[in-house]
Amino acid sequence: MHHLHASAPPRRTTTLSLLLAAVLLVTGGLVLASTGRAAAADPLLSRGKPATASSQESSGLAAAKAFDGDGATRWASAEGSDPQWIRVDLGATAAVSRVRLTWEAAYAKAYRVEVSADGATWTTLATETAGNGGTDDLTALSGKGRYVRLTGTARGTSYGYSLYEFEVYGTPGDTTPPGTGAFTVVAAGDIAAQCTASSSSCAHPKTAAQAQRINPKFYLTMGDNQYDDARLSDFKNYYDKSWGAFKAKTRPVPGNHETYDPAGSLAGYKSYFGAIAYPQGKPYYSYDEGNWHFLALDSNSFDDAAQIKWLKDDLARTTKGCVAAYFHHPLYSSGGHGNDPVSKPVWQILYAAKADLILNGHDHHYERFAPQDPAGKATADGIVEIVGGMGGAEPYPIETVQPNSQKRISGTYGVLKLDLTDTTYTWQYVGTDGQVKDSGPTYTCH
Repeated sequence: MHHLHASAPPRRTTTLSLLLAAVLLVTGGLVLASTGRAAAADPLLSRGKPATASSQESSGLAAAKAFDGDGATRWASAEGSDPQWIRVDLGATAAVSRVRLTWEAAYAKAYRVEVSADGATWTTLATETAGNGGTDDLTALSGKGRYVRLTGTARGTSYGYSLYEFEVYGTPGDTTPPGTGAFTVVAAGDIAAQCTASSSSCAHPKTAAQAQRINPKFYLTMGDNQYDDARLSDFKNYYDKSWGAFKAKTRPVPGNHETYDPAGSLAGYKSYFGAIAYPQGKPYYSYDEGNWHFLALDSNSFDDAAQIKWLKDDLARTTKGCVAAYFHHPLYSSGGHGNDPVSKPVWQILYAAKADLILNGHDHHYERFAPQDPAGKATADGIVEIVGGMGGAEPYPIETVQPNSQKRISGTYGVLKLDLTDTTYTWQYVGTDGQVKDSGPTYTCH
């Protein structure tokens, strides 16, 4: 529900002086973590840049509205809930020197302004504890990063948080990635129904477009890439016209629908992807990126002794600090297919090797679980499982909520955006409208 617009509160400008940089400065409740040179002449870096938020009050009040340079449009969070956040991706590392916030009537009484190199680890630039709305002009900031985030921790009204403009100023830096091994991956399963963009109800062209906008290091698929029986002709007619646009950067695994090809199990899948899906001559393989080791497994053949032996040997050889596996059938799921015990022996092997993350499809919904062991017991040294089967196939309802399930979304198509560093991982579930539908915690690798 849209709230009624009260008259804007008195405008206030908070300016920080170099003279006070040596001491902890509090001005009207604003505490700065560090200060630097005056930034009046630094260019505006945030206008028109990609933005995400923890929530939005409606589709017309999306995060991007706070970065469009139009003082009449705004972002508004969901009402009545703390905390809420909004962030912008500057596109490259920059030295941030100034942030200017123009509040609507729904302002923050308390908030933090933060900067991050990788979108996972955040450094506080400024903290407000006694905000009264209007305009907050935070100058003499000092911090480097690609991402800038405002996190509201206490609302000033009974509504939510709402910004007409969120402006970030600073000095653009070099475009080389930070020295943390940070990278982004997009993942989805259960993708290409037999339809194309000519049908407005066809979802996989829309998830492909969102996946491409994120522009990750590479793409993962968690099986059932092509419906209904994954013939080569169907791959060419449907998958290739959407997710096929970034086939060269895709690292797929097969699902059960890939086994239905009348020409032979996985025949169309193998013909379409070729060496991309069979880099080691089998439908399972591994590779490294940064400090991460990835295992692409074929859960159609978890009873194959050769794959199990290969998995154990591969895990014994890796020296990477973080391990992720992805395959089609989830051991735990609250959807129509439910828990699939075929994956339990593989979970036991991965758990013994201190693996961190498992990605699955099969059930057509999004779900994330707290860290758990193969027996389903919540434990800090457990594996985080995510079901991401909303790549384009018809959604399945949530049926039986499983223990340790933390969030479930059905009926909203989207992709997983995984942000990985040398020591941590987190993710967002991004809908086809570009809005973040869920954000995972930031976990540290085992």
